[in-house]
Amino acid sequence: MSGAVTKRELVRAVVEQTGLRRGDVCVIVQRLLDRIVETMAGGKRIELRHFGVFEPLKKRPRLARNPRTGEKVLVPERVVPHFKPSRQMRRAVAGHKRAAD
Repeated sequence: MSGAVTKRELVRAVVEQTGLRRGDVCVIVQRLLDRIVETMAGGKRIELRHFGVFEPLKKRPRLARNPRTGEKVLVPERVVPHFKPSRQMRRAVAGHKRAAD
């Protein structure tokens, strides 16, 4: 596996495939990402068919150990972002094939 694909590279690919202007694609991609964050911050999930589900997950409080001191500490309840890929995405990644549109 090689390095990560950046947002810039994603934008470039969309521009090449659609012919849309780079500035317009940048705005669209950023607004989409902002909306995903805003929606999850509001406690809601986002379902994208044939792609996956973004959702906020509530983690229960738990006891942990400070690795430096060995002291037990309470990690409070928190909400973390979670992504669950669709079956189509999992199959495409496992088989290294393109996901269905």
